Amino acid sequence: MFQKVKRGMKRLYALPKKMQLLAFMLLSGSVAMAQNSAGDYSAGTNALSSVAEEIAKYVPIMVKLCYAIAGVVAIVGAISVYIAMNNEEQDVKKKMMMVVGACIFLIAAAKALPLFFGIAA
Repeated sequence: MFQKVKRGMKRLYALPKKMQLLAFMLLSGSVAMAQNSAGDYSAGTNALSSVAEEIAKYVPIMVKLCYAIAGVVAIVGAISVYIAMNNEEQDVKKKMMMVVGACIFLIAAAKALPLFFGIAA
């Protein structure tokens, strides 16, 4: 084990001075951040609750956005399927299933989003 440390130190001393300084700063900062002697976590709890409140404000907007995207996907998909049917392509059924699946997914995501964040819609 000491041989590995010794080789690592030799490689570190072989680096230019700026690289040595950068490595020292990175390593010493991580050790200092790992030590927490406060023991009081109320600041973190307050921050998490305020973030949760801010996210709750955006959930209705995201639900409406999911519905809007589902509508656009349905319109563009219907046009694509219509063109494929007129051109007598072979994978029309596959295209229809993909469009319907995408719309169902977006609508289900819009319904599940408030439930995921615990918000009554």
